[in-house]
Amino acid sequence: MTDLRRRLLAEFIGTAFLLAGVIGSGIMATNLTTDVGLQLLANAAVTVGVLYVIIVIFAPLSGAHFNPAVTIADAWQGNRPWSDVGPYIATQIAGGAVGVILANLMFELDAVEWSTKARDGYGQYIGEAVATFGLVLLIFLLVRGGRDQLAAGAVAAYIGGAYWFTSSTSFANPAVTLARTMSDTFAGIDPTSAPAFVGMQLIGMALAVGAARVLYP
Repeated sequence: MTDLRRRLLAEFIGTAFLLAGVIGSGIMATNLTTDVGLQLLANAAVTVGVLYVIIVIFAPLSGAHFNPAVTIADAWQGNRPWSDVGPYIATQIAGGAVGVILANLMFELDAVEWSTKARDGYGQYIGEAVATFGLVLLIFLLVRGGRDQLAAGAVAAYIGGAYWFTSSTSFANPAVTLARTMSDTFAGIDPTSAPAFVGMQLIGMALAVGAARVLYP
C-alpha cells in the first residue's frame, strides 16, 4: 500500500479540487444566469466532471475517498486499518476548506464567507441519508463484485443524478458539508444546518454497510 504521507496528499489535493469545482461552478453559474434550474445543471455537470477526473487520478494512490463516510465504511468493512481513519478525515476536511477558499478567492470574494443559506427540514435530511446510502452502497457493491474499475464513471454519474433526485442536492459527504459552510454562495450551507446533514450522512453510510454485507456476505 502506498505510504500514508502520499495517500494523505492525494486525498488533500483531490478533496480540494472537488470543493473548488462545487463552489466555483456555483459562483460562475449565478454570474452567468438567473435561471436556478440552469444554475443547478451547471453545478451538477461540473461536479460530475471534476469527480470523475480526481477518482481516475488518485484511486491508485489513496483509494480516492475524498469523503469521511467512505473512509469510515472502508475501515468498517475491514479493507483499511482504523489507524488510517483519523488522518484521512482530517486531511479531507482540510483539503475541502482549502478548495473553498481558493474558489472564493478566484472570484474575488472574501477567503471565508460563512454561508447564510439554510438547508433545513426533514425532507432534506432524508435526502442526505438516501444520497449517502446510495453512494456508499454503489462503491462497495462494485468493489465486492470485482468491478471497481467502473467506480470513477459510476460514482460521478450517481452524484450527478442525485443532485436532481434528492431534495438536498446530494452533499453525501461530511467533509464537503463542512467546507461548504465557508462560502455564502449558490452551493453554500448555513453552519447551523450542517450538523443534521452530517448526522444523516452517517446514518445513510451505516445502512449501506449493512446492506452491502447482506448482498455480498
